[in-house]
Amino acid sequence: MAPRPDTGPDFIEALARGLDVIRAFQPHRPVMSLSDVAGATGLARPTARRILLTLAELGYVRQGEGGFALTPRVLELGVAYVRSMGLWDVARPHMERLVARTNESCSIAQLDGSDIVYVARVAVPKIVSLAVQIGTRFPALQTSLGKVQLAALPEAELDAVLAQPTRSGLVPRWRPDRAERDAVLREVRARGWALTDEQLAPGIRSIAAPLRDGAGRVVAGVNVTCHAAETSVERMVEHHLPLLLHTAGEISADFARLDTAPHAVVTVA
Repeated sequence: MAPRPDTGPDFIEALARGLDVIRAFQPHRPVMSLSDVAGATGLARPTARRILLTLAELGYVRQGEGGFALTPRVLELGVAYVRSMGLWDVARPHMERLVARTNESCSIAQLDGSDIVYVARVAVPKIVSLAVQIGTRFPALQTSLGKVQLAALPEAELDAVLAQPTRSGLVPRWRPDRAERDAVLREVRARGWALTDEQLAPGIRSIAAPLRDGAGRVVAGVNVTCHAAETSVERMVEHHLPLLLHTAGEISADFARLDTAPHAVVTVA
């Protein structure tokens, strides 16, 4: 495998290849053979084998009769990110109050390429067509959480982001052309919130608002999700939306306070 273009002298190719192997495992192929991994990553079989065995030694991969699979220890990588950002501690009480007032699930997600990735969630037990947990990935354009973040991007950056292939493993129901996409995002930008009505999958209806940091930048989205057969669009807009916008404002204000809080370093003798 040739070295990657546009990398600096300090770039560690071996580390990058190890992360490529971890990312090769997708929802539709949780168990992969050595050949599968080599093919998905473009690595030579001996290289892929060494990386898999190293990850197994570290506890991130296990080997069974059917091939290789990730272990729950991989979640530590994502949890470390969430903890370092303080997202859960800051957002949780606000999300819990919103869930208590709407009786619907509430989530926070951030953009990662053309996908969103869930980083915080307070769920209400309901039967929906798609399971969501921390780390779940969906195509951004077909979700309310994605729309509020895509709408905040400059045009050139938006095109570059959406040109990246999804890594969610899903084929969404709604696949607009550029004109329709731009019209939808202009509307989201103008009103400050987004609605998705079964565009990702049947039965999924959600409404989202952006979350901002202390500089006013959109850094995430927060939503309320319901089953389309149980909650009408009118109910979401008239009842849930005002509560959601209030919650988004409170979380954003806490994010701003977190940004400006002094970080003291204490040395213990």
